[in-house]
Amino acid sequence: MLSRPRDFATLQSAGTIRSHPLLQARFMRTDLETTRFGLSTGRKLGGAVVRNRVRRRLREALRVMAPSFQPGWDVLIIARPGLVEADHDALVGALRRILRRGGVLGGPEETDSRAT
Repeated sequence: MLSRPRDFATLQSAGTIRSHPLLQARFMRTDLETTRFGLSTGRKLGGAVVRNRVRRRLREALRVMAPSFQPGWDVLIIARPGLVEADHDALVGALRRILRRGGVLGGPEETDSRAT
């Protein structure tokens, strides 16, 4: 997981953005052998209990998908308010779709050449 503020700032300034109604993600290619994730849950989602629940749900979905990740990515996932009420299938579907569009999940990096 990403934890240093400098890593978050780098992703915010230089990352490629992919959006979905339930969440937004920023992607950046790295030279590391692993893929690292950061989660952002703002106060628009609700109180601390709600934000922590959203983070737990996202971490669990990422844990299940982990074997399919391509190495060498930093990803910042930003939760949107609709994610609070979304069921598990909607959350996993949105996450899978956005990670596939970003090039982190699945096949070769064909989306990396389109990134701006």
